[in-house]
Formats: sequence, structure tokens, C-alpha cells
Amino acid sequence: MTTPRPNRLDPLSLRFSTQTVHAGNRVDEGSGAIRTPIVMANSYALPEDPSQVSWSGTDVPLYTRNSGTNQLGLQEKLAALEGGEDAVVLASGVAALHGVFFSVLRSGDHAVIADVTYEATWRLFQEILPEKYGIEATFVDASDLGAVEAAMRPNTRLVHVEVIGNPTTKVVDIAGVAQIAHAQGALLSVDSTFTPPPLFRPLEHGADFVVHSLTKYINGHGDAMGGAVIGKRELIQQIKSDAMVDVGGVISPFNAWLIQRGSVTLPLRLERHLQSAAKIAAFLAEHPKVAYVYYPGLEAHPQHDLAVRQFEGRGFGAMMAFAVHGGPDAQNRFVASLRVITSAVSLGHDESLIVHVGTEGPRVKAYPEPFQVHGHLRFSVGLEDPEDLLEDLAAALEAI
Repeated sequence: MTTPRPNRLDPLSLRFSTQTVHAGNRVDEGSGAIRTPIVMANSYALPEDPSQVSWSGTDVPLYTRNSGTNQLGLQEKLAALEGGEDAVVLASGVAALHGVFFSVLRSGDHAVIADVTYEATWRLFQEILPEKYGIEATFVDASDLGAVEAAMRPNTRLVHVEVIGNPTTKVVDIAGVAQIAHAQGALLSVDSTFTPPPLFRPLEHGADFVVHSLTKYINGHGDAMGGAVIGKRELIQQIKSDAMVDVGGVISPFNAWLIQRGSVTLPLRLERHLQSAAKIAAFLAEHPKVAYVYYPGLEAHPQHDLAVRQFEGRGFGAMMAFAVHGGPDAQNRFVASLRVITSAVSLGHDESLIVHVGTEGPRVKAYPEPFQVHGHLRFSVGLEDPEDLLEDLAAALEAI
């Protein structure tokens, strides 16, 4: 990468909001541009004597499957924001999850997995990894530390959880799970997509890996896909070598540039997300047509006390699960009546997104009973004026 402008402070010595602006950015030597430009190249010039070049190296631009200018800058920023030694960015959040599992686990290994988890994680450990590679997995209620400890085996190599579970918002005690995993010699991987920094930093609580779908809050604009894993350098290097260089799950330069650009406003966006979500959850919890609301900031949430302690007053995320009284038809009619909130998958965008999740499939057994009765709506609160969102919800509730 090019040299940063002289007489600049090291971003690691600065506060979070300043890091989001400056970390990973370089003045372009060729043009003098103060922002790292998009470098749409798949190859970089070799030195005069390339005999000492590592063809699988990932620390300098060589071949974009190994490393590129925009990728390296984004990795530097994410490591700074999460307080990790190193980061690897990949093509999607699922590529990042797969990168951890593929690089850490071997045939005959055992993993302990949160029973409320992202769909792709569920399928990887329920079907693909056991059937193809002989990797065993035990799904547990990760909010119950006793259940996590009981699931550990002598060959348990990895524990994987989510800070706030997708889609039920179950909260996990990361420090507690880390202690259990490490006592058995296992590594802890934490999906923190729902809780981007500075809301929560899993590495500070004992995690070995923190995983993000960069597609969500860190990009924040719904226009680029990517994933990241952050942690100790030796662990991240293994993922770079295995999942990036040799499997080829590399992020595109354009997406890396878009996510780097989007991440600059993360602290400002997150503040609005959190404030609006708290207002909306309180409104829904009091409405007679709403059957239930699961949001960690509500006192009625099963892990509210843990959320208060773990997030230390920074907020409770901007994701919630709720349902109106009735079955799937009632949920669909409610969603169809919304005029500001968009019915679409994904989360963490500038616009509010809602998706009706059904009541069928083996995963639903791990969900609270109200989810199984009514189904549920996963709601990602966006950046619109909260009063417009409240009015939209109120009108849709009135319409049903």
C-alpha cells in the first residue's frame, strides 16, 4: 500500500469516530487523492527480482485473490475498529463464516453451535459439514451457560455463537461462553453482525474470532456485499491462506471500496438506529394488536439484565422480532399495509426493512413459543425519522 501522509497521528491512538474516518485510508501517491481510490486491477507489478516473492503472500498487493489495495485498507480499518491484530475481508458474510469453520475444523472435530443462529450457519453444521467432512455439531441454548458447558467434548474444537441471535434476539454472555470454551481448549467464534462496534467488541470479552456480514451495518447503505473475520494475526492468517487464497472467497475491489466508504458514518448511523429502535420497541410493546415484542432493551426480554450488563449502556441493537395477533395471514396483511417500511431481507440498511419469517422447519423448535404460534416479523430499524416509522406502524396496525 502507499505511504500515509506524513505527520499524521496513528489512527490506533485516536477515538472511535476518528478511526472510522482515517483508519485504512491512504493518500494516493500517483494522483495525490486524499482518499484511497478504487484500484480495479487483478495484478500488481512485481519487483525486478521476484525470486523472493511469496506467491501466496497476503500482506502486499500481488494478485487480487491474495490481496489488493482496497482490500488491505478495509482490513486495516476493521482491525482497528474491533481492536484486533488483523482482519480478513471476504466476498460475503457467509464466506466469512465458512472461512472460520473451514480453516479451524478437521474431520472428526466437534463444534458447539448456538441453536438460534443464521440460516447458513445452521445448514453448514446441520447438513454440509457433518455429511461431507465428518464434523459433528451440537446445537445448544447458548444463553444457558450450563448447557454450553454440558455440550463440550474432548474433541470440541470450536464454539460459535451470536451476540444477539438471528432472528429471535436471544442474547449470549460472550465472556461466560469464552471462559467455558477456553477451559476445554476450544476456540470461540462470535457473529457480531447485529452488534457492530462501538456497541460491542467480542474480542474484548474473550472471543478468538469476531465475524461480521459487512453487507449490513458496517456498509450501511444496502449496495455492497462483504464479510470479515477479525482476531489474532496467526489465526487470521490461516483464514487468509485457506479460505481466501486457496478457496478464492475474495471480496471485489469495488465492494471493498464501497464498504470502506460506508463505514465512515457508522457511529453516526448507529446512534440513530439505536435511538429509533428503543422508541419503536416501546410503542409496539404497548399496542393491543401486537402479540409480543422481543427486543433486548425491553425489561420483559428474557436476557434484558444480561444485555444491560454486557452492553454497558451503549444501546441494545436495532433489531427486533414481533408479531401481530393471528397467524401468517395476519402478519402478511400487516406487512402489506406498511408504506414507509420496506418488506425485504437483509438488515442494517439506511432504510427500515421487515421480513415475515414462517413457523415451519426444525430451527423453529429453538424459538420461544409465541414465535411458533404466530410466526414473527424480523424488523431492522433504519435511519428514517422515527416519527414517520411510528406513524407507518400505527397505520398498518389500524388497517388490520
